[in-house]
Amino acid sequence: MRIKKFTILHSNDMHGDFLAEIKEGKKELIGGLSLLSGYINKIRKEEENVLYVIAGDMLQGSLIDSEWKGLSTIEIMNWLAPDVVTLGNHEIDYGLPHLLFLEKIANFPIVNANLYIRKNNKRLMLPYLIIKKAGFDIMFTGIITEKIMDAIKTDKLIGSFVNLSEASAEVGKICNAYKNDDIDLTILLTHIGYESDIKLAGMLKPEWGVDMIIGGHSHTILDKPTKVNNILISQAGVGSDQIGRFDITVDDNSNSIIDYKWQLIPIKEGIAEPDKQLEAYINTYKNKVDRKYGT
Repeated sequence: MRIKKFTILHSNDMHGDFLAEIKEGKKELIGGLSLLSGYINKIRKEEENVLYVIAGDMLQGSLIDSEWKGLSTIEIMNWLAPDVVTLGNHEIDYGLPHLLFLEKIANFPIVNANLYIRKNNKRLMLPYLIIKKAGFDIMFTGIITEKIMDAIKTDKLIGSFVNLSEASAEVGKICNAYKNDDIDLTILLTHIGYESDIKLAGMLKPEWGVDMIIGGHSHTILDKPTKVNNILISQAGVGSDQIGRFDITVDDNSNSIIDYKWQLIPIKEGIAEPDKQLEAYINTYKNKVDRKYGT
């Protein structure tokens, strides 16, 4: 038996929550990407096999984001260097052509399996990604919420398999294409909400080999992952005040998780050294916004 330990850090629904703040009744700084980046960098140094993923909705929620139509957000996210992200409904807010531009600006892969161009039935985004880590093959794919239709319902060129049964079929299509390959771990990055994640997990066939759903959209805070159909389901609230952390052990023979620990890590003073370079970069945007709207 060959086993390997991995650490998977995950965020969702960050919504332009770039800056640390003091919560009411508290004295310490909470959240902000400088502290978050510091923690991610710390774990990347401490642990051997680390992956950082984002389950949608990086965009919207701040003047820094809206002033540059998400370009600022993607540039800032490049500093965090996620291994893979998926789309949330707010990634479409500035229009599909602009989304494709933002994808080119991103230095990280964006996966989505169920947005299609109607005319030639081509997927709009990269449908899946296989990351090779420590000799193991880890597959990621992405599923979007049906809220996406609000943004593209007037666009006759774009179609989407958005209900749960169709989303399940898309996952099966991708997993079946690699059923003869040795995929050691299969992770769905979804943006459909916690309750829908539970329903989706129940629809997935065991032979597809899905091990984990890391979700977003409903801003759900969990005490522990939910397990449905032998699939672990997690989410990490909203913003940058916390980050989800899985420490898992994967068996290469059974292609399954044989042990895991999950924590919701609060991002607060003392957890790590702040990323001062990222903080300075965010402030270049903040200063421009402050001057414009302060005036």
